[in-house]
Amino acid sequence: MLAKITSKNQLTLPKSVTQALGPVQYFEVQEKAGQIILTPVRIQRGDALRAKLAELSIDEKMLDAALDWAQKAAAKPLSAKKTAAAKKPAVTKLVTARKTAAAKKPSSAARPAVKTVSKRKSAR
Repeated sequence: MLAKITSKNQLTLPKSVTQALGPVQYFEVQEKAGQIILTPVRIQRGDALRAKLAELSIDEKMLDAALDWAQKAAAKPLSAKKTAAAKKPAVTKLVTARKTAAAKKPSSAARPAVKTVSKRKSAR
């Protein structure tokens, strides 16, 4: 049987091969003497996580340091500017904007007086 490797290094295994193995999601991959050897592996989720942590060299000390950092960051108060803005609801901002716009409009006293001239029909 032939299997083609894609440009993304993906390989599709023939269905007849995978059916014979049963429900397997992971394979251990080895290269020996120019051959690729796939060995089915049944991994528990916890085992997969531990394997990934070991691969990334993450140990308990590093996890503890990360947790301490996250707890300290969560405990820090927001700056006064952010806190004041967070307390001011959007409705208050809208009302303030309307008041400011109204204050910029000229008042009726400052407007020039408009005289209305009515046309009367003269009685002759």
